[in-house]
Amino acid sequence: MKKNMGNVDRLLRILIAAVIAALYFTNIISGALGITLLVLGGIFLLTSVISFCPIYTILGIKTCPNN
Repeated sequence: MKKNMGNVDRLLRILIAAVIAALYFTNIISGALGITLLVLGGIFLLTSVISFCPIYTILGIKTCPNN
């Protein structure tokens, strides 16, 4: 897998995941919506760690300036 995510994109995804987790664990969001958003936040976090987004590959998007 070639990296296709830049640092700004990765940082935004990590921040979104952190906000979702904070909202879920403080019971501001709950139920099916909370679990769905928590899973989405986990996906955001995983793709940020590996710097690769499969959807970007499908759409031909690349925010990483090096590759």
